[in-house]
Amino acid sequence: MAYSAEVVKRARARLAQAKEDRESENRQHLAEAYAKVPRIREIDMELRKTMVMAAQAAFARGADAKETMEQARIANLSLQEERSILAAEHFEEGFLDDSPLCDRCGGSGYIGSNMCECLRELCRQEQKKELSLLSGGKESFSQFKLEYYPDRIDPKYGFSPRVIMERNFRNCRSWATTFSLNSGNLLFIGGTGLGKTFLSACVARTVADRGYSVVYETANHLFSKLERAKFGNDEDARRETQKYGECDLLIIDDLGTEMPGQFTTAALYSLVNDRLLSGKPMLISTNLNVDELRRRYSPQIASRLEGSFNRLTFVGEDIRVMKNRGL
Repeated sequence: MAYSAEVVKRARARLAQAKEDRESENRQHLAEAYAKVPRIREIDMELRKTMVMAAQAAFARGADAKETMEQARIANLSLQEERSILAAEHFEEGFLDDSPLCDRCGGSGYIGSNMCECLRELCRQEQKKELSLLSGGKESFSQFKLEYYPDRIDPKYGFSPRVIMERNFRNCRSWATTFSLNSGNLLFIGGTGLGKTFLSACVARTVADRGYSVVYETANHLFSKLERAKFGNDEDARRETQKYGECDLLIIDDLGTEMPGQFTTAALYSLVNDRLLSGKPMLISTNLNVDELRRRYSPQIASRLEGSFNRLTFVGEDIRVMKNRGL
């Protein structure tokens, strides 16, 4: 699962700090133990001697070497037992436990070339922080309220907005909770204030909680960053925009609110096409209908959005206006 370079950088910094804190605490505890129970220092020195004896015997040959190895083993076990007894008598449990921050990787964050679960968990936490800043809250599917949508039948659709939105809600929740790299793509279409951004954020948070890398970006910010990366000689922007192609799920919110132009159209085509070719899922929300998408961008983009995305149409009344009225 491809987390952005910035997320991994922050996670590795947190892991390094945690490792340093653990080692510092272990050193402090050991110094206290030596001061309070000098015999523990003597035992540690004798333990090091038994390890040297064993190492030397391992390179030697003959019966004497085997006997030396066995003597070192017995002495080592006896010293460890005495040390454990002294630690239990004078200190609370775990005070002299000098185990590494992570038993699997030792606190390095990697097992060979593979990311260890300890670092992966920190990446998940950093990504969730990033998503919270971008989406503006802690949206969850449990907070979605169907009562905001009228339950009278709309002749245009043959169903009530509430029935349609309940279906959309279930589809989004199912898509997010079963997300995989083979999940395909979602396209949210509908007017303003109908819950597209809210459900997009719910999907982002749920997919991220399952350990996948998610990038959530408004269309305005996304194209602004892509433009700086291409024309602004901005190395930071270039590095940041790499995440749009690398992440497991890319969410573009409010497509159509950005400034139109040739660059925007070309950048959108390239981004959508590249992710479709690589099979990486996307979720795009827009206030534009399909005809408006075709006119604003290009028939090629509209064709991909129609043919390669599962379209969910959002209907009802503007929830923001309803809330403002106290409804």
